[in-house]
Amino acid sequence: MPRLVIVSNRVATPANQPAAGGMAVALKAALESKQGLWFGWSGDICGDDQAMEDTRKVYDGDGGYRTVTVDLSEAQHSGYYEEFANRSLWPLLHNRLDLVSYSRADFATYRQVNSLLCECLVPELRGDDLVWVQDYHLTLIGPELRKSGVTSALGFFLHTPFPPADTFLALPCWREIIDGLLAYDVLGFQTEDDVHNFSDLVVRKLGGRQDDGCLQAGDRRCRVAAFPIGIDTAAFAGVAAAAVERGGAEQFADWINDQSVIIGVDRLDYSKGLDHRFNAFEAFLVNSPDYHGRVTFLQIAAPSREDVPEYVDKREELEALAGHINGRFTELDWVPLRYINKSLDQESLAVLYRLSRVGLVTPLKDGMNIVAKEFVAAQNRDDPAVLILSQFSGAAAELQEALIVNPYDVAGVADAIKTALEMPLDERQRRQDRLFQRLTSNTVHDWCSRFLEALDVRR
Repeated sequence: MPRLVIVSNRVATPANQPAAGGMAVALKAALESKQGLWFGWSGDICGDDQAMEDTRKVYDGDGGYRTVTVDLSEAQHSGYYEEFANRSLWPLLHNRLDLVSYSRADFATYRQVNSLLCECLVPELRGDDLVWVQDYHLTLIGPELRKSGVTSALGFFLHTPFPPADTFLALPCWREIIDGLLAYDVLGFQTEDDVHNFSDLVVRKLGGRQDDGCLQAGDRRCRVAAFPIGIDTAAFAGVAAAAVERGGAEQFADWINDQSVIIGVDRLDYSKGLDHRFNAFEAFLVNSPDYHGRVTFLQIAAPSREDVPEYVDKREELEALAGHINGRFTELDWVPLRYINKSLDQESLAVLYRLSRVGLVTPLKDGMNIVAKEFVAAQNRDDPAVLILSQFSGAAAELQEALIVNPYDVAGVADAIKTALEMPLDERQRRQDRLFQRLTSNTVHDWCSRFLEALDVRR
């Protein structure tokens, strides 16, 4: 049986355990079944004069797999992670060319870190390993492994969207990134649109050919396919039901009272469209005065990349917008918008999903959006809430029974809020049943198994 090796920017170690039901749990289960290895950055910063290999830490997990981590220096973390990964690639992949910041020095650091990570990984590998690299931070690990003589099956999964070809070409180093991705045996994307965008670029700009689900470019041939990521549906549904059963709703009783709650949960990121969402809620309040005092919008926005200027600006913008809306509509006994800029634990979120009447998930662009799926999983089938979902989220391809909206259409989202609040019980139940069935037919464990089966075939 081949051994599984996961390579990711961050690693779930015994000191950094993932939440139950998440992607990391599925990866851990696969690693345990294959006596595998998880390799990546530790999350720690070392001195600039310290060699990456000298920071190596090894953990032997109880499940029979190992984790190996290394540290980054301050300069490496800045150029590789903060700058190129999150100020060049991230906005580019989310169609935000106006926010792309690029420098040759940052790309050189990104390339260097990928190369150094490869050097630390190679001694750990065996010839028959299945090596699965995760996400945009590590696009160049594959070609570095090939140059090092590694013959193992190499897979790569992109958790973000992949933009149209002409958008990606705006990145000065686009050719090196694409050539890097073509070094893998299997390339996984979230949606068929992402597969099309990548394949179109390779065919039109590199003279590649498509054949039976594979791309041929020069002497490289790789399988390219959509592997939409799911959640552990049963586990998350169980967390929500058990938490409510234990009285978890009581902590929110004072402010929920008899309000109909609209909830949004996001990382604070410009791709999430929170300003558009706030504007849509304001339009709803303007158009529906009969709902004043009866509805509360709770937006939870966990802090993210707080040292990146674009994120600081977005936080200030949202705080000002929330203050404007509350200043305009708040009454002595009613606050229409509760904006919380911190993370909540999984159990609290599951309870809030179950207590809400509407889930508002309206990113401007998202690879998948797990919140949408967790919101559906948390519902009480006897009285389920309604999901409002952006057409530009990867999840929209699967969750068609949600109210699908264009997040740029403020009036349209405002109308959808009212539709959701007034939707009859039988229609809510019908939609919920179909959505839940979709979630159970494509769990995070199914996602993991399908990708590894495809990679094993290429071995």
